[in-house]
Amino acid sequence: MDLRDLSPSPSPGLVNLLVEIPAGSRNKYEYCPSSKVMVLDRVLHSSVRYPFDYGFIPNTLAKDGSPLDALVIMAEPTFAGCLIRARPIGLLDLEDNGTYDGKILCVPAADPRQDGIRSIRQIASSQLEDVAEFFRTSRSLEGHRISIAGWRDLDAVGVLLNQCIQAAAVDDAEG
Repeated sequence: MDLRDLSPSPSPGLVNLLVEIPAGSRNKYEYCPSSKVMVLDRVLHSSVRYPFDYGFIPNTLAKDGSPLDALVIMAEPTFAGCLIRARPIGLLDLEDNGTYDGKILCVPAADPRQDGIRSIRQIASSQLEDVAEFFRTSRSLEGHRISIAGWRDLDAVGVLLNQCIQAAAVDDAEG
Protein backbone atom coordinates (compact mmCIF):
# COMPACT_ATOMS: atom_id res chain seq x y z
CA MET A 1 0.00 0.00 0.00
CA ASP A 2 1.86 3.02 -1.34
CA LEU A 3 0.40 6.27 0.02
CA ARG A 4 2.70 8.77 -1.74
CA ASP A 5 0.15 9.82 -4.36
CA LEU A 6 -2.82 9.97 -1.98
CA SER A 7 -4.01 13.53 -1.41
CA PRO A 8 -4.45 14.54 2.24
CA SER A 9 -7.56 16.48 1.21
CA PRO A 10 -9.34 15.09 -1.87
CA SER A 11 -11.75 18.06 -1.97
CA PRO A 12 -12.55 21.09 0.20
CA GLY A 13 -13.93 20.04 3.58
CA LEU A 14 -12.79 16.42 3.28
CA VAL A 15 -9.68 14.48 4.28
CA ASN A 16 -8.41 11.04 3.41
CA LEU A 17 -8.03 9.10 6.64
CA LEU A 18 -6.21 5.77 6.79
CA VAL A 19 -7.47 3.66 9.69
CA GLU A 20 -4.76 2.04 11.76
CA ILE A 21 -6.85 0.93 14.74
CA PRO A 22 -10.56 0.05 14.66
CA ALA A 23 -12.84 1.20 17.48
CA GLY A 24 -12.89 -1.19 20.43
CA SER A 25 -9.40 -2.58 19.81
CA ARG A 26 -6.54 -2.82 22.27
CA ASN A 27 -4.13 -3.67 19.44
CA LYS A 28 -2.02 -0.68 18.33
CA TYR A 29 -1.29 -1.02 14.62
CA GLU A 30 0.88 1.42 12.70
CA TYR A 31 1.46 1.88 9.00
CA CYS A 32 5.09 1.09 8.13
CA PRO A 33 6.14 3.27 5.16
CA SER A 34 9.26 1.22 4.36
CA SER A 35 7.37 -2.08 3.98
CA LYS A 36 4.05 -0.43 3.00
CA VAL A 37 1.97 -2.64 5.34
CA MET A 38 0.26 -2.37 8.71
CA VAL A 39 2.36 -3.64 11.60
CA LEU A 40 1.29 -4.60 15.13
CA ASP A 41 3.20 -2.04 17.19
CA ARG A 42 1.99 -3.12 20.63
CA VAL A 43 -0.98 -4.28 22.64
CA LEU A 44 -2.30 -1.80 25.16
CA HIS A 45 -1.61 -3.21 28.60
CA SER A 46 -4.66 -1.66 30.15
CA SER A 47 -8.37 -2.22 29.90
CA VAL A 48 -8.85 0.89 27.75
CA ARG A 49 -9.87 0.47 24.12
CA TYR A 50 -9.89 2.88 21.20
CA PRO A 51 -13.19 4.80 21.35
CA PHE A 52 -13.44 5.47 17.59
CA ASP A 53 -11.58 4.28 14.50
CA TYR A 54 -8.14 5.90 14.74
CA GLY A 55 -5.54 6.59 12.11
CA PHE A 56 -3.84 9.37 10.22
CA ILE A 57 -4.10 11.70 7.25
CA PRO A 58 -1.53 10.55 4.66
CA ASN A 59 1.06 12.97 3.33
CA THR A 60 0.94 15.24 6.35
CA LEU A 61 3.62 15.82 8.97
CA ALA A 62 2.67 16.85 12.49
CA LYS A 63 4.94 18.45 15.10
CA ASP A 64 5.58 15.04 16.69
CA GLY A 65 7.26 13.83 13.47
CA SER A 66 4.39 11.54 12.43
CA PRO A 67 1.45 12.07 10.10
CA LEU A 68 -1.46 14.07 11.51
CA ASP A 69 -3.63 11.88 13.77
CA ALA A 70 -7.36 11.59 13.20
CA LEU A 71 -10.36 9.74 14.59
CA VAL A 72 -13.57 8.99 12.74
CA ILE A 73 -16.95 8.33 14.35
CA MET A 74 -18.32 5.14 12.80
CA ALA A 75 -21.48 3.18 13.57
CA GLU A 76 -19.43 -0.01 13.10
CA PRO A 77 -15.64 -0.40 13.36
CA THR A 78 -13.80 -0.76 10.05
CA PHE A 79 -10.37 -2.40 9.78
CA ALA A 80 -6.68 -1.54 9.77
CA GLY A 81 -5.80 -0.21 6.32
CA CYS A 82 -9.28 1.05 5.46
CA LEU A 83 -9.29 4.39 3.61
CA ILE A 84 -12.14 6.70 4.64
CA ARG A 85 -13.05 10.02 3.06
CA ALA A 86 -14.02 11.97 6.13
CA ARG A 87 -15.30 15.41 7.10
CA PRO A 88 -13.38 17.02 9.97
CA ILE A 89 -15.58 18.54 12.66
CA GLY A 90 -13.18 19.40 15.47
CA LEU A 91 -9.81 19.05 17.11
CA LEU A 92 -8.56 17.73 20.46
CA ASP A 93 -5.65 19.86 21.69
CA LEU A 94 -3.23 17.48 23.37
CA GLU A 95 0.42 17.58 24.40
CA ASP A 96 2.35 14.34 24.78
CA ASN A 97 5.64 14.67 26.69
CA GLY A 98 5.67 18.39 25.91
CA THR A 99 5.09 18.04 22.14
CA TYR A 100 1.84 19.16 20.55
CA ASP A 101 -0.07 16.10 19.26
CA GLY A 102 -3.52 17.31 18.13
CA LYS A 103 -6.16 14.80 17.08
CA ILE A 104 -8.70 15.69 14.40
CA LEU A 105 -12.22 14.29 14.90
CA CYS A 106 -14.15 13.42 11.75
CA VAL A 107 -17.33 11.82 10.46
CA PRO A 108 -17.35 9.61 7.35
CA ALA A 109 -18.55 11.26 4.14
CA ALA A 110 -20.05 7.90 3.07
CA ASP A 111 -22.52 7.73 6.00
CA PRO A 112 -25.75 9.57 5.11
CA ARG A 113 -26.86 9.41 8.76
CA GLN A 114 -24.02 11.79 9.60
CA ASP A 115 -24.54 14.24 6.70
CA GLY A 116 -25.85 16.91 9.06
CA ILE A 117 -22.90 16.79 11.45
CA ARG A 118 -20.69 19.81 10.76
CA SER A 119 -19.44 20.82 14.21
CA ILE A 120 -17.92 19.35 17.35
CA ARG A 121 -20.83 20.95 19.21
CA GLN A 122 -23.14 18.32 17.67
CA ILE A 123 -21.29 15.48 19.44
CA ALA A 124 -22.31 14.50 22.96
CA SER A 125 -19.95 15.89 25.57
CA SER A 126 -19.76 12.40 27.14
CA GLN A 127 -18.40 10.99 23.85
CA LEU A 128 -15.81 13.75 23.65
CA GLU A 129 -14.77 13.13 27.24
CA ASP A 130 -14.43 9.39 26.47
CA VAL A 131 -11.91 10.25 23.75
CA ALA A 132 -9.95 12.63 25.99
CA GLU A 133 -9.95 10.10 28.84
CA PHE A 134 -8.75 7.35 26.53
CA PHE A 135 -5.65 9.37 25.61
CA ARG A 136 -5.11 10.51 29.21
CA THR A 137 -5.26 6.96 30.54
CA SER A 138 -3.55 4.96 27.80
CA ARG A 139 -0.64 7.37 27.40
CA SER A 140 -0.18 7.85 31.16
CA LEU A 141 0.04 4.07 31.62
CA GLU A 142 2.86 4.09 29.06
CA GLY A 143 4.74 6.67 31.15
CA HIS A 144 3.89 9.73 29.05
CA ARG A 145 3.10 13.16 30.46
CA ILE A 146 -0.24 14.13 28.93
CA SER A 147 -1.83 17.55 28.93
CA ILE A 148 -5.23 18.07 27.31
CA ALA A 149 -6.33 21.65 26.66
CA GLY A 150 -9.75 20.58 25.37
CA TRP A 151 -11.74 20.44 22.17
CA ARG A 152 -11.88 23.11 19.47
CA ASP A 153 -14.42 23.45 16.70
CA LEU A 154 -13.99 23.08 12.95
CA ASP A 155 -12.35 26.48 12.44
CA ALA A 156 -9.19 25.22 14.19
CA VAL A 157 -8.86 22.17 11.93
CA GLY A 158 -8.00 23.96 8.67
CA VAL A 159 -5.04 25.80 10.16
CA LEU A 160 -3.50 22.63 11.61
CA LEU A 161 -4.23 20.55 8.50
CA ASN A 162 -2.61 23.13 6.20
CA GLN A 163 0.47 23.38 8.45
CA CYS A 164 0.87 19.59 8.39
CA ILE A 165 0.40 19.37 4.60
CA GLN A 166 3.02 22.09 4.07
CA ALA A 167 5.42 20.45 6.54
CA ALA A 168 5.17 17.14 4.65
CA ALA A 169 5.83 18.89 1.33
CA VAL A 170 8.95 20.59 2.75
CA ASP A 171 10.11 17.29 4.26
CA ASP A 172 9.67 15.50 0.89
CA ALA A 173 11.55 18.26 -0.93
CA GLU A 174 14.44 18.03 1.52
CA GLY A 175 14.49 14.23 1.69
